[in-house]
Amino acid sequence: MIQLNPPIPLITSKGNGWAFFLIDRSQEHDLEWVVFLDDTGECWTFNNAQVKIQKNYTMKRFGDVI
Repeated sequence: MIQLNPPIPLITSKGNGWAFFLIDRSQEHDLEWVVFLDDTGECWTFNNAQVKIQKNYTMKRFGDVI
């Protein structure tokens, strides 16, 4: 388990949130992102296929991010 510092803003199937941890179980498993949702404060775990990075105009990530 890796603590992300700073957290990474992500788009998930349950809404926008911030990834605070990344779980790497091995090369035979997907990475798991531990995300706290903006709207509800709930904590969920998502695999790579379920998340996208949020837009960030400062970092020149705008439009369709993925």
